[in-house]
Amino acid sequence: MTAVGVIAAIMLTACAGNGSPERRFDVAPYVHKGHVADCDTFKAQADAQAVLRADTLDPNELDRDGDGIACPGLPHPKDKKPVHRDFATDLDGAPISDPVNPLQP
Repeated sequence: MTAVGVIAAIMLTACAGNGSPERRFDVAPYVHKGHVADCDTFKAQADAQAVLRADTLDPNELDRDGDGIACPGLPHPKDKKPVHRDFATDLDGAPISDPVNPLQP
């Protein structure tokens, strides 16, 4: 199974437990390609959430406030199960990728 196939399988099972009907959304055009989309690209919030879930580094800036919810203003269907993002963010929610250097003696 390819990495994209694994991501798609994870997406289908991750969204299945939130009470919403299972939907299929192909995240492949949006993940691991850098910034290729924004919230206006998606018809539904659940689609944007699927992309965020597939690439938690969020190069598309779908979760600008860093709360784990992509594009909350988009219409239904919704997926409001937050994505865990275990990296630091700055004030506008952008990931901080530069390591913090301790003061050197």
